[in-house]
Amino acid sequence: MTTTTHLIRARRFLPLFVTQLLGAFNDNLFKNAMILYVVYEVYHSEAQEARFSALASAIFIIPFFLLSALAGQMADMRDKARLIRVIKACEIAIMVVGGAGLALAWQGIALHALAIPLMLLALFAMGVHSTFFGPIKYAILPQHLKEGEVLAGTGMVEAGTYLAVLAGTIVAGWISVEAAAVAVVAVAAVGFLSGCRVPSAPPLCKPEPIDFHVLRSSIALVRTTMRDRRVYLAICAISFFWAIGTVLFIQFPPLAKNILMASKEVASLFLVIFSVGVAIGSVAINALLKGTVSARWSPVSVIGMGVFLVAFQEVCSVWPPHSGPEALMDVSTFVVQSLAVPLMLTLLGIAICGGMFVVPLYAFLTTFVEKSQTARTIAANNIVNSGAMVVGALLTGLMTFLGLKVVQQLLIVALSCGASAWLGYLLFRAERAAATA
Repeated sequence: MTTTTHLIRARRFLPLFVTQLLGAFNDNLFKNAMILYVVYEVYHSEAQEARFSALASAIFIIPFFLLSALAGQMADMRDKARLIRVIKACEIAIMVVGGAGLALAWQGIALHALAIPLMLLALFAMGVHSTFFGPIKYAILPQHLKEGEVLAGTGMVEAGTYLAVLAGTIVAGWISVEAAAVAVVAVAAVGFLSGCRVPSAPPLCKPEPIDFHVLRSSIALVRTTMRDRRVYLAICAISFFWAIGTVLFIQFPPLAKNILMASKEVASLFLVIFSVGVAIGSVAINALLKGTVSARWSPVSVIGMGVFLVAFQEVCSVWPPHSGPEALMDVSTFVVQSLAVPLMLTLLGIAICGGMFVVPLYAFLTTFVEKSQTARTIAANNIVNSGAMVVGALLTGLMTFLGLKVVQQLLIVALSCGASAWLGYLLFRAERAAATA
């Protein structure tokens, strides 16, 4: 029996896996239903659409920056399973608010005055939800899994997350906004039930007072965590990856609509391909490393990501204008275009390389620190990651303001992969130095 098969059947892993999968699905179902509705039904210019997409991404990310230190402290000082139940109960209330915003948008009631603000409020609250759940889902793995199972478990969590992103993206692009309003509440309820099945995970250290001063605790946590060179390099490399990913996810809907002349279903297809690719890369890297936590493949993976990004940008640059009777191509029309297959293959390559790059780095953070510090390490990572993602969203807005086309922005993102490759190489050198010391 393989490690993966063994884990997926074990109660110490399966309920957590299902709970985080449903949470990621709901995040993306709600976020994409909102963004696609606004991009395709409310705004009618590339600049407005890009700004709203960037705003939505920033609103979702900001809680990670502000509250991750508090989340990490609570996860290390409290029973993680009990926290999961509280967090998933809150998700139900959040999705009631978000579903109300979607329903009002569908009815066209107070669109700008109430519907969109309600949806953005729910999006911010889901960011808070994910901020508190994120450290738990990674920190609980070394507590419930054996040493040789952690990389496989981390890879499955990453793969499951992106498969959930895939499913949420598909559903958001194909169902009506009123159906999405009902679905997000129902999924939150099922997620709460699965969270109740997660086995107890009591704190592994003596409880300490929690510092509720978010700025002071965040600075102290990042400073303490970054003292270890390997952890420092892993966090920096992951942060570059998420900054790149943020720009790509912001640009997919306006790129599909304005450059490729494609419908919102095609925009969803892009996110689907990206999610499938990351899931493939997450599983493939575990097979290549044979369960050993190592950054050996990280530099090559992110260089491959940059190469595929350049190829993707080139295909977008020469994409022929659509001359059909419909203003925007649906999926069936899009996939028979002469450059559609190269476009989708380059996008798949970007995502596979991204998955291979980031999974071992997360495993570093959960295996090279004391188990009693794991949640706080993940929280410090989330603070730095969220800062990088906010910077990515702001840079996207700035590039749009300066008049750079979406295709040109993709080329800038591709060039930034070089920084991630260098960080991955430094991490591998630090890993080898530690092994021979």
